Amino acid sequence: MPELCVGLRRWSVPDASNLLDALNQAGLNVPYSCRAGRCHACLVRCLNGEPQDARPEALSAQQRAEGWRLACQCRVVGDLQVAPFDPHSDAVPARVEQIDWLGDVLRLQLLPDRALRYQAGQHVVLWRHGIARPYSLASVPGEDRGLAFHIDCRRPGAFCDLARQLRVGDELGLGELRSGALHYDRDWQDRPLWLLAAGTGLAPLWGILREAVRQEHAGPIRVLHLAHSTQGHYLAQALDALAAEVGGISVQYGLPEQLPEALAGLRGLPRQALVLACGAPDTVEQFARALFMAGLPRSQLFADMFTPSG
Repeated sequence: MPELCVGLRRWSVPDASNLLDALNQAGLNVPYSCRAGRCHACLVRCLNGEPQDARPEALSAQQRAEGWRLACQCRVVGDLQVAPFDPHSDAVPARVEQIDWLGDVLRLQLLPDRALRYQAGQHVVLWRHGIARPYSLASVPGEDRGLAFHIDCRRPGAFCDLARQLRVGDELGLGELRSGALHYDRDWQDRPLWLLAAGTGLAPLWGILREAVRQEHAGPIRVLHLAHSTQGHYLAQALDALAAEVGGISVQYGLPEQLPEALAGLRGLPRQALVLACGAPDTVEQFARALFMAGLPRSQLFADMFTPSG
């Protein structure tokens, strides 16, 4: 059986063991969230040996050259020495600058110790007391001070429980900035833009909406936000104010029982529309099916899903 080594610890594991499971079964407490290679919470650095990697394309060539791997996507097929991501040395320190509660949503503004270059729609792993979770940025570069995040705290969870206790001045660690499907392209300026969000899936789309306004988007913009209750439309005031100020932006709100009606409304999208969708996997998949039935080419849909932890 191959041997796995972390620091001074060395132990045998069954051949082809999942690296994340092998580490956590030994008590290393490597954090994880999606287990699909998207969130990057389970980064480890290979110091000696090479695991079998199911998703090498999930990391950049530079990251792989530095030895970084996603533990959830790797299997131990030979002796292997690794070092888990250490937020004390590998993360960028950031301090809580502002906290606002919008119903059950915590709007968190962080100020990193050094400036980070990012684009609206990206996400980053937040670290606190050894617990890591990926969150999308709700901020716009060059317009907002620091980095803004929207954290849904309706239900208990390891990171949410920590987030509820945060105070101004507390320190968190920032992992690498990651780009998903959501972004804004200057070449889209004259095309209809539809932004479909469920819950805090609105966070990255709020950043992209303001980026589109900043880029003087000329085409019509439609925003649909689905929430668990009327109180869940936590950015309604800000969205309505922006729509009233800018023009060309229409905003629609919906509740779970109104989802069929909202999906039916997607049939009227213009042929050249570009659609960005974000939220829980089941809702995003319903969006995608309705858009496909409406004739939207797959190349015109950009979607990110908020996968539940574990």
